[in-house]
Amino acid sequence: MIDKYIEKGFDEYSEWRKRLQSSITDYRSWLTEQKFNDIHLDQRIEAIVTTLNDDKLYVAFVAEFSRGKSELINALFFGDMGQRMVPSSAGRTTMCPTELYCDPNREPAIQLLPIETRMQGTTIAEYKENLDEWETIYLQPDDPEQIQASLQQLTKVKLVSREMVEQLALHVSEDQAHEDGMQMRGDGSVEIPRWRHAMVNYPHPLLEQGLVILDTPGLNALGSEPELTLNMLSSAHAVLFILAADAGVTKSDLILWRDHINGGQPTSSTGRFVVLNKVDVLWDELKDPRQVEREIQRQIRGTSETLSIPENQIFPLSAQKGLLGKIKNNFELLESSGVIKLENAMANLLIPAKREIVSANVSGELADIVEMTRAMNDQRVQDVHEHISELQKLNGKNIEVIEDMMQKVRSDKEHLEKNLQRFQATRSIFSQQTNKLYGYLRMKSLDRLIAETKKDMAISLTTGGLRNTMMKFFKEITETMDKASKQTVEIQELMEGVYKKFQEEHGLANIKPRRFSINKYQREIKRLIERHEHFIRGLSMVMTEQMVLGRRFYDSAVSSVRRVFQRANRDTDDWLKTIMSPMESQVREHQVQLRRRLESIKRIHKASDTLEDRLAELEHVEDGIKRQRDDMGKLVTQVEEVLNENNQPGEITEQSA
Repeated sequence: MIDKYIEKGFDEYSEWRKRLQSSITDYRSWLTEQKFNDIHLDQRIEAIVTTLNDDKLYVAFVAEFSRGKSELINALFFGDMGQRMVPSSAGRTTMCPTELYCDPNREPAIQLLPIETRMQGTTIAEYKENLDEWETIYLQPDDPEQIQASLQQLTKVKLVSREMVEQLALHVSEDQAHEDGMQMRGDGSVEIPRWRHAMVNYPHPLLEQGLVILDTPGLNALGSEPELTLNMLSSAHAVLFILAADAGVTKSDLILWRDHINGGQPTSSTGRFVVLNKVDVLWDELKDPRQVEREIQRQIRGTSETLSIPENQIFPLSAQKGLLGKIKNNFELLESSGVIKLENAMANLLIPAKREIVSANVSGELADIVEMTRAMNDQRVQDVHEHISELQKLNGKNIEVIEDMMQKVRSDKEHLEKNLQRFQATRSIFSQQTNKLYGYLRMKSLDRLIAETKKDMAISLTTGGLRNTMMKFFKEITETMDKASKQTVEIQELMEGVYKKFQEEHGLANIKPRRFSINKYQREIKRLIERHEHFIRGLSMVMTEQMVLGRRFYDSAVSSVRRVFQRANRDTDDWLKTIMSPMESQVREHQVQLRRRLESIKRIHKASDTLEDRLAELEHVEDGIKRQRDDMGKLVTQVEEVLNENNQPGEITEQSA
């Protein structure tokens, strides 16, 4: 079996993720043993572990028809199966957008969404939540021929009338030479894909480790399913754009790149790979190899200039020769195909970039937890130290001094309890502020706005009116997010004041409430609006198709907005539930220590304990708490070492929280 860089990279990434999960789990177990945890803290750590377990890496393959996209997927991921798995032949092959993934909790199968569902105004994301409309073909993982035959469904087409095409909002190209639409036959019928979308759940080793492949069949699919551009491509960690080496960048290729991959924005230095496929057609035994290489380099330079992408992100290769090299176990053929260079680049650029994102997210989330735990440990040390200092002052003192000290501790305890009672008034203000924040993010309010906008769109008679209605919706969404952002700042400032008051009056450790920001959701909405505007500007079809596609794109945008609001609601709710946890833990620790101090002085007052015995006991407790700090430092360092393996994402410190 020929070694594959991508598989090696994924294996290493998977092992790293498992080590990270293990080190975080060890830290959580230690927190439980040392009684540092509470329900909210435990839920936060569990969320980190679950996120690591469910982590996915999305790679999208985008190309016009006949560029060899399906063959490249076979060469990169299915060469070890001994034959082509994804349908690949001359002409159009995969006719519908296809996702390949692995869900071990469900049977291996192909889920196929009929093309007719386009008429129902429901997004693909909504259909994914309810599989009743999908047709299912179960797969037999041990039978490659059965899988190969089943995957032929992805190539299925059907003939329909021109009127049906218009109802489905599919674009019919008037120019038979163009690839940007369905082609009309001589009898007036139109050949269209049988399926709107396909999901293939298959237990491939890379898919099992979290790889998700999105196979997108050309400009027409992306143009007629805005959701692909808006949601799926925009969320992919990497996009492989496949061109034909002999043709270079055609007009439809350029439209595809400009409108659906690059999005009208400067291309990122990572996450974009351009493949000049079928480079073997340039291999000419009658030419000097240097001439062939110069021709390939000329194509690379031209592609780089046209697409404004660095030359080192362009890979000339032959997917067919690469697949054959893997099937025949011919390393020389595989190496000459150029596939190894692409695999190496993906392994060395894509996977480390993904790991850095995971590291940064985990570091930021754990920083709050570590800060809170260290503060609790500091509080324990401080309280025990104060207790020891009090008892040391009793040496040789009379009974009245002991009684005065008892009274002081009682007074401190009563003062804390009164402050806690007064805090209930602050809770009332906090409740009012949180209700206001929930009001801005309430899903019912969003759904009401969506319904009103759809009603206005239904009576819109022009694309200009349609565009204005959409932009009005986005304007209101933006203003709502701005209000929610300001409200989170007010709540943060309120709670920081409460924390500060308790800490100053009772000598508690100086920690601050968990930080939270709406900014990331605001950025998502902004990017969504930009993609929406870019798509609408790019519409160049007849009025009817513009109206239908505009509404379809709006439906996709609404689906994305709802998901942003749902995440904002979930994360805001989690923040509000845990914002008081550090202070409550501090106060709880302080109350316990005050009770212990009072009980200790009482016992000495009654001569049931000697002062020396009690001091020795407290010094032993103090040593144990200090060892806790050392043990915690070792566990945190263990997590940091895993996070920073071959990476520099930053350490878990209070400052990075």
